Amino acid sequence: MNVVFDPAAACPADVRARAAAVRLACFDVDGTLTDGRIVLDGDGRESKFFHVRDGQGLALLRRAGIAVAFVTARPGAVAARRAAELGVECHAEVGDKLAFVRELARRHDVGLDAVAFMGDDLADLPLMRAAGFAAAPADAHAWILQHAHWRSTLAGGHGAARECCDLVLAAQGRLEAYHA
Repeated sequence: MNVVFDPAAACPADVRARAAAVRLACFDVDGTLTDGRIVLDGDGRESKFFHVRDGQGLALLRRAGIAVAFVTARPGAVAARRAAELGVECHAEVGDKLAFVRELARRHDVGLDAVAFMGDDLADLPLMRAAGFAAAPADAHAWILQHAHWRSTLAGGHGAARECCDLVLAAQGRLEAYHA
């Protein structure tokens, strides 16, 4: 017997509707796509740890025709490299994430109601309040969790973004094609 995986099935109808409307999915990097640790070597080179399943989820969103972007306040050489590997946009050193994503949404010809944003801390709060679908990793700061429409069961950098991607795809009826 085949059991169909449907992460949207357990979500309230309003969360499914928000996820179904997503056409642009934006993700904070540190604490969302990574576990939040920043490793600096003796020469000041930065390392971050990304989860391969999160990358697969982002790639599945792209294949479904959903634009994907990293939006981070920090300098982004490491994030830019990961984004390039995945074929997604990377926007680093973004001071005002809400203003930036408003412009990004305009360029993609979508309203904020069609924007998903997954973030984990204070810099993400204004955008989470405005996004049509606000998501957070399980270990996001409490202030963020209270403004999220949905929270993952996994921590940032440990598959949280993949859970979010799967939910969006399931809500749009597109997940079945990937596990048939």
